Amino acid sequence: MSTIRVATIADAPALAELAAATFELACPPNTTAAAVAEFLRDVLSESNFRTYLEDPNRLVFVAEFEGRLLGYTVLVFGDPGDSDVQAVIRIRPTVEVSKCYVRAGSHGGGLASSLMAATLHAAGERGAVGAWLGVNELNARAIRFYEKQGFAEVGRKTFPLGGVLENDFVLERAL
Repeated sequence: MSTIRVATIADAPALAELAAATFELACPPNTTAAAVAEFLRDVLSESNFRTYLEDPNRLVFVAEFEGRLLGYTVLVFGDPGDSDVQAVIRIRPTVEVSKCYVRAGSHGGGLASSLMAATLHAAGERGAVGAWLGVNELNARAIRFYEKQGFAEVGRKTFPLGGVLENDFVLERAL
């Protein structure tokens, strides 16, 4: 049985390793290895995770089994900074589910659903009444997962990855 808990600074190295193992799973098929490496370096490095873990407007959850991280989520509290997202989000106060990743070997067993449930529960406890996220329009598996979690498409936004603006759906749900 996996444990789901709030991450600590001590988890930063393992979170960076987990991000390196999972980020590419969410990328569009045309994403280059260089673009993935750049994103891991600039956004999902150990030092970035340390910053996220120290940020009072972020909350990071991990799912672990026998000391190995299998999945993680990152919540970002506050109004979205992206104007496209601001225009379509209807439920406020809101929280962004900025990251939701699970190792490929743990897909399909309910771990991601349990991790998301714990994450959204914590968001509600901190005062959010809605949650939103961006998901690449070509990531059918993730879109199905989020729809099963109660999210619905409310708009679109772009996401810069390796010098390319990727197209994301914006999904939202009430908490």
